[in-house]
Amino acid sequence: MNFSSERDLARWFIIISSLLIVGLILWNTSIFFERLKNDERDKMKIWSSAQAFLDKADDNTDIELTLKILNSNTSIPTIWVDENENIIDGLNLTIETRNNPEKLQQYFEDLKQENEPIEMVLGENRVHKIYYGDSPLLTKIKYYPIGLMLIIFLFIGVVYFFYTTTKSSEQNKLWAGMAKETAHQIGTPLSSLIGWTEILKEENVNKDYISEIEKDIERLRTITERFSKIGSAPILSKTEINKATKESYTYIKNRSSDLIEFQIKTPHTPIFVHLNESLYSWTIENLVKNAIDAMRGKGKISIEIKQDLHWVYIYIKDTGKGIPKSKFRQVFEPGYTSKKRGWGLGLSLARRIIEQYHSGRIRVFQSEVNKGTSFQIALRKI
Repeated sequence: MNFSSERDLARWFIIISSLLIVGLILWNTSIFFERLKNDERDKMKIWSSAQAFLDKADDNTDIELTLKILNSNTSIPTIWVDENENIIDGLNLTIETRNNPEKLQQYFEDLKQENEPIEMVLGENRVHKIYYGDSPLLTKIKYYPIGLMLIIFLFIGVVYFFYTTTKSSEQNKLWAGMAKETAHQIGTPLSSLIGWTEILKEENVNKDYISEIEKDIERLRTITERFSKIGSAPILSKTEINKATKESYTYIKNRSSDLIEFQIKTPHTPIFVHLNESLYSWTIENLVKNAIDAMRGKGKISIEIKQDLHWVYIYIKDTGKGIPKSKFRQVFEPGYTSKKRGWGLGLSLARRIIEQYHSGRIRVFQSEVNKGTSFQIALRKI
């Protein structure tokens, strides 16, 4: 089962749907912008025609309508030039621009880049040109898509963050509840087994048999303790990491196949960290069990401990099938598994134990397909 893949599909569906909606809005905005731009050009053509009509009018010409048309342009910046592109007049310009020849000339050069000029045929076959810019409304609409995209992407980010944190919170509660219920369910038969062990002792049963049963009972106690601590803050105590790692190593080695070659290397000096030994042992076991699965029950597993001034590093290396580099982060996600059977919780629990409970770090240190993988655990020294 791979819940991670299903979750990724849902994420991509939301993202792609949002992008399609943004694209549709921007497309409609572009159409609206072009229509408004064409309307403004039509208005400027009418305005220039009115100006040409006024230039040709005599004392008997009715110019009332012409003046209304000319006075209707109150927002579109306009510069009127002659045949030699000498500025004759300007309309809807700032006072500072109109009164400063250099700024007026620079503004005129800018207007040339915005729209094609409109030719205006005056009396005596004089051809002047009207250069015009975008109105304030059109300028605002020009930048509207940028603002819209920023808002939409911010919205997508908020939705994505809310979605991931909500799912993560739900999964954490579910796993914590399942773990505590498992611990509770194991507790009842465990108590019964302890009672039966005492009875077997009284019946003078072979002590070797009873010893093995007691080892399994102690193991069940450890498992129960581990599950009961999921979802609650564990107690950390000053612990010598070399000793704790060797104990986990010895336990796993004694219960693994002879086809697995184990090796451990630790510093000669003690290293102390704040640790919950039960949960730390669980992490080591999960990593080693994954390594054994990756090697299909045959290969070499080595554990090595190194340190620097502030941190101690535990390396678990195998000779298994390896992990592609693109999956380095994904292997720690809940539900991710490369096995046909499995829930994909081992590495997720390992990360939770190391990073959330011990404020440490865990990562895929090195991996090469068909050659092996090395995991690194980092814990702060005390």
